[in-house]
Amino acid sequence: MDSTAFGMLNSKLMQFSLTRQEATIYLCLMQNKELSGYEVSKITGISRSNVYSALAGLVEKGAAYLIEGSTNKYTAVPAEEFCQNKIRRLNQLKQEIVHELPKINTDNEGYITISSHRHIMDKIATMLENVAYRVYISMPPEYLMQFWKQLEQLGAAGKKVVLLVESTLEKTPKDSIVYITHKTDRQLKLIVDSEYVLTGEMTGADTDTCLYCAQKNFVNVFKESLKNEIRLIELTGSI
Repeated sequence: MDSTAFGMLNSKLMQFSLTRQEATIYLCLMQNKELSGYEVSKITGISRSNVYSALAGLVEKGAAYLIEGSTNKYTAVPAEEFCQNKIRRLNQLKQEIVHELPKINTDNEGYITISSHRHIMDKIATMLENVAYRVYISMPPEYLMQFWKQLEQLGAAGKKVVLLVESTLEKTPKDSIVYITHKTDRQLKLIVDSEYVLTGEMTGADTDTCLYCAQKNFVNVFKESLKNEIRLIELTGSI
């Protein structure tokens, strides 16, 4: 594994609550069946005191097992098992937090700015998870593909799914209504149940920003604009 790939994988493991040293040692254990603290230190170049501290942390966090013997050794918990255990625990904590927090009105009628591509993608996923009746969506095809499964599930559940897509899209989700735009801009236009709108530019950068709004006048104007786009496509075959 080259240094770039190693660094990226290390960073991903850190998203599962491992420190940088713990992630490095976890990868070391994954590449070797069983290792002592001394052997880990020799392979990674990390001091023995730091190695033993990190190994204890990995065991506590469920990422490694201790094999007791004349010389204690450690082995990595398989990645699938470790990650799934972490996700399961987080889901349990989510339920507890939602149950214990005081109820508040989540329908904000103001204008909220969603910053960075990652947060925008998260917001799209959340909005799609909460579609009750219909969704209209127009976005760059490479990002649309990432929501393929969600869109097909909505269509299969009898929800109305309308896509405005570039002609370059090779296929479309089942049970969806598709309009070909021939546009190559990077705009996101998403409206859910005629109540919630997310719109802005998507380039994949941390500097991307989108506007989220549930303000009725804005939503109505946005909905009418989208309807006009569809009417124009129906009349001319493209926009």
